[in-house]
Amino acid sequence: MNVIETGIEGVVVIEPKVFGDERGYFFESFNEREFNEKVGPVHFVQDNESKSRYGVLRGLHYQKGEFAQAKLVRVVRGSVLDVVVDLREGSPTWGKWHAEELTGENHRMMFIPRGFAHGFVVLSEEVVFQYKCDNFYCPASEGGYAWNDPTLAIDWRIPAADIILSERDKHHPFLYEQ
Repeated sequence: MNVIETGIEGVVVIEPKVFGDERGYFFESFNEREFNEKVGPVHFVQDNESKSRYGVLRGLHYQKGEFAQAKLVRVVRGSVLDVVVDLREGSPTWGKWHAEELTGENHRMMFIPRGFAHGFVVLSEEVVFQYKCDNFYCPASEGGYAWNDPTLAIDWRIPAADIILSERDKHHPFLYEQ
């Protein structure tokens, strides 16, 4: 696997080695030994999958305190703009964000360490999105920030009128309001 730095410490894009022929393709979506050597030690405890349609924006979500989660995210089918925001106390990139287009064709993954808010918007007609977490989900420890926070000024690459949010995601505060 090829590991690409993003400019935010700990957040990396991973390009797996894809082997293809007339039958299709094969790649390792996760290899703990290689991941630990090239990215760092992590022990994933939960895999999640979601299916969404064009314009669905899930985020910006995070888990607080002892329930913080590192994630390894990828797209199985379709495409998303995947976004992370650094929330780590004392980080020189606190409040900065990174966006990466993840698709079923490019097979790219993004590793998000603990201490980040995460979200994605669906760019294709439909997407199947998968992610691994290194900690179990705890509803009492969840938090979120507004997707349209003007201080973040994230370019989600689709018109705001096309954004589809859950009821919960419609009411998150701006980053500097907490």
